[in-house]
Amino acid sequence: MARDSCLARVTAGVAVGGALGGAVGAVYGTYEAIRYKVPGLLKIRYIGQTTLGSAAIFGLFLGAGSLIHCGKSY
Repeated sequence: MARDSCLARVTAGVAVGGALGGAVGAVYGTYEAIRYKVPGLLKIRYIGQTTLGSAAIFGLFLGAGSLIHCGKSY
């Protein structure tokens, strides 16, 4: 039972981190694309790359944090 609970916590951490990272990455990518005047359809590609990269990193770290925290007993 504790193993399923730990897996559920890590999965939730990855999901929340991915959602948060995606939102931050989309805002930052849009800002950077406008700031550096990325031409035409390359803006969409740039924003997409920033969004996915940020979502992956945030998800990884929040999932790892949840895994570390899952092993602690209080």
